[in-house]
This record gives sequence, C-alpha cells and structure tokens, in this order.
Amino acid sequence: MKNIALLGSTGSIGRSTLDVVRANAEKLRVVSLTGARNWRLLAEQAREFRPQFVATACPEHEEDLRLALADTGVRVGSGSDAIIEAVALAGVDTTVAAIVGAAGLQPVMEAISRRHLICLANKETLVVGGSLVMDAVARAGVKLVPVDSEHSAIFQCLQGADANPPRKIIITASGGPFRELAADKMATVTVEQALKHPNWNMGGKITIDSATLMNKGLEVIEAHWLFGIAYEQIDVVVHPQSIIHSLVEFSDGSVIAQIGWPDMKLPIQYALSWPERWQSPLPPLDLLKVAGMTFMAPRPDAFPCLRLAFAAGKEGGTMPCIMNAANEVAVQAFMDGRVSFVAIPAIIEKTMRAFRVEPAVSIGQLLSLDAAARRQAEELVAAP
Repeated sequence: MKNIALLGSTGSIGRSTLDVVRANAEKLRVVSLTGARNWRLLAEQAREFRPQFVATACPEHEEDLRLALADTGVRVGSGSDAIIEAVALAGVDTTVAAIVGAAGLQPVMEAISRRHLICLANKETLVVGGSLVMDAVARAGVKLVPVDSEHSAIFQCLQGADANPPRKIIITASGGPFRELAADKMATVTVEQALKHPNWNMGGKITIDSATLMNKGLEVIEAHWLFGIAYEQIDVVVHPQSIIHSLVEFSDGSVIAQIGWPDMKLPIQYALSWPERWQSPLPPLDLLKVAGMTFMAPRPDAFPCLRLAFAAGKEGGTMPCIMNAANEVAVQAFMDGRVSFVAIPAIIEKTMRAFRVEPAVSIGQLLSLDAAARRQAEELVAAP
C-alpha cells in the first residue's frame, strides 16, 4: 500500500491520478490533497477519498473549503505552509507532484527530505532547480520517477540499460494546434484556438506551452537533469499522432521507443507501480487503428520558445529559472488577453537578457530570482 500526498489534485494530472487510485484502491491510499482556486472540486475529492488533510493554495478559499467539509473530520489548511504540511504528514511515503509552475519546487524538496517516492509531473521543479533537486535526491537516496509521458517513455526505454548509456534521446512533440500554421499568421492566434490541443487533455498553462513548444523546451531541460545527458544529445521531433512518446538511441544504432495511447493515466500508473506493471486502465493499443505515424522537424521561425529553452538550459545556472518565470508571466498575460501570442517569446527573451546568469546555490536564491524575473516580465507586459 502506497500512502500518497497528491499535490495539485484538481488539475488534469491530479484528476487522472485519482482515476488511477480508484482503479487500484487495494494498493493506493490518499493521505492528503492540495489544490488552488477550484475549492469546490477539492471538496468533492476530499469527500470521496477522505484524506487526513486538504489544503488550498488560496487562503481566500480556506473558509469555503472548511465549511464544505465540516461534517467529514478532514482537516483543512491554506497557503504555502499548508502545502508543505500536506507533504510532511506522518504516514505519507509517496508524493505525486502535479502543481503547475515554480510553485511546485519547495513541496518537492520537502518530500525529498522526507525520503518519499517522488512521482514528478511538475517539470518546472527541475527546470528551476535541477542541480539542487538532483543533489538532494542523491543525498537522500530516494527514487524520483517521472510522470510526464515523454520522460516516462525515456525512463522505460532505459530500464536494464545501465551499462549502455544512450547516445541520443529523442523527445516527441505533438506540435500543438499550430504546427503547420505559417509564422506570419501567429500574431492573430486567439486564446480559444491555443487551448484546443489536438491530442491531450491538459490544463490551460500547459496547453499554451504546448502551442508555443515551450512545453517541449521545458521537457528538454528536465530530461537533461533526469537522465544526466548533454543538451547536444537531445533532439525534438514533431510526431502529430502522439503514439510514440519518446525514443532512446544507443551506441550500436538501435533505437528503442515507448508507444501507447495519449492518455496520462498510463505514465501516472507506471510511476506509482514501478518497478511492477499493473493492469492497464485503457484498452490495448491497436496498431491497425493508429493508421499511420508521421514525423517532422520543429520550425524555429514559428516556435522561438523552443530555441530559448535550449539556450537557457545550455547557459545553465540561474538562467532556466529566469526563463521559466518569464514564461509563466507571459502565458498568463496571454490567457488574460493582455498580450498577443507572439509576445510570449518576445517577453521571455527580453527578460532573459535583463539578468546576468549566476551559479544556482540555494532554493532561497532561486525563489528570490524567480520573483525578480516575474516583476521584470510584468513590466514588459504592461509596456506599450
């Protein structure tokens, strides 16, 4: 029985995780849940799964949540300290980290310090604090299992390959809704169009990141830290069908791929069941129904965010933190209707140029820099 702290239970990954828990109730138990603005859904989840503790990241919703759960005996908290408390509860041995953005970094570090199994769906944790996080993982001797479908695929392809390091990692991208849209048409893209992902059901921020290909750039940085591989050994290939989730090439030229339906329940369940494999929550993959699989190179003229992420990763130190902060601000500004789609990479690049890169030395340093980069990006958003 794994005893789970589920961080970000009201998001798409969190909801899929609870589907996996429902299907494996004899193996998985929810001890704590955390969410943000959607306190009503958080209350519904708490009523069903009866955790010891629930926390909302938004203090203004704590009383609403408390009233909704008054007859359940479930304890309620709010704010960043309550998110940490959700991880620190006695009995928790597994943390599913599905909070979106840099806000997931501190709870993951807390879970590492408590030697939990870390099921990581929050790629920004490694983008912002990769060296510090992986050093903490090594010191604590814990296992960090990726949940992102691409990194889960790479992780699976590398099982049993310890003596044969990969020559190259190939991360696949759906290309999002604009993979064939001309670069000069990007300026007119609407929020509604950007939120219509062709293959995956994801939250707003991640879906916009997919549309700009920043999501793939963040995954490149995450892969660098997870698998200890140089950026020069990581390729991105657009694969519109999202059936091949990623590939690994070895020194003899052999390429191993992991394939499956585009449904996050598969990598979530694998992270929770590893090293075992439990009964699939989905019907078997029917290759005859796939019909065909195609591949193409990403277009740097239309999707500059991918270039910026590679540049930030190669520069290293604090630059990925700066880049990520600017992206979060720019994406939110686009979703709020304050900037255009093409302004997203422009804001990121200008923010990156405004800071000098330094070695990453502490979580406090990174959080301070994250706040400074957000202020810089907000100024750019507000600029005429």
